[in-house]
Amino acid sequence: MRKLASTLIVPALLGMPVALAQSAAPNPLDAVPDKMPFDIPYGAPINLERAQAAIATAMAEAKKKDWKLNVAVVDSGGNLVAFARMDSAQLASIAIAEHKARASVKYRRETKAFENAVQLSNFPYVLTLDDVIASRGGIPLVEDGKLIGAIGCSGGTGSQDEVACKAGAATINK
Repeated sequence: MRKLASTLIVPALLGMPVALAQSAAPNPLDAVPDKMPFDIPYGAPINLERAQAAIATAMAEAKKKDWKLNVAVVDSGGNLVAFARMDSAQLASIAIAEHKARASVKYRRETKAFENAVQLSNFPYVLTLDDVIASRGGIPLVEDGKLIGAIGCSGGTGSQDEVACKAGAATINK
């Protein structure tokens, strides 16, 4: 009797139909993974020469396709190491490219993970986390299994930004 009462009363107090309360799917956020996701150790910061090489490669990829992008590389602490703005690239994307790179290094993952969390998985709480940007185009730079920085591209569509960033990241991530 007590279980029946709680099954009927609790949903009513929450303003939820009883049938909905009884059929609610388990919350995927309650799953506890065995291993820590995105557990890449931080390494020594990327140097200027390598940051500029990653930017040059990303810009070459963008130029082949006539995309006008802003490209930023940050070190393993999220500090700007190098930046380039292609002629006529959108001004708002200067800060966005830097933001994508910082979010990628701080959270040790591609910013596409945040976009997917919001757009595909319906986890809008992700947007409440500090320094998140839910747009692809931020890629970690990993050398010898350690995170040395990240590259961020902005100015095109998210998928264009991602393609150029991946080309730049390929100079480091092998």
